[in-house]
Amino acid sequence: MEVFGFSALFGLLLGFLFGVGCAAAVLFTLYKGGYRKAVEDSLRDPLPENFVQAREAAKRQKTR
Repeated sequence: MEVFGFSALFGLLLGFLFGVGCAAAVLFTLYKGGYRKAVEDSLRDPLPENFVQAREAAKRQKTR
């Protein structure tokens, strides 16, 4: 039983660390991709309509 307990603990820790690490990597990739797209949209001429609307909404919230 002693070997099984160590193996189970090792597997649990390894699975948890890989699971959290992979989830963080996916979230970071999505964040960076969205940020890059937002910067590209802000540099376009003329600005996309949804970008202008989102910017105006952010300005309204900031002044509250």
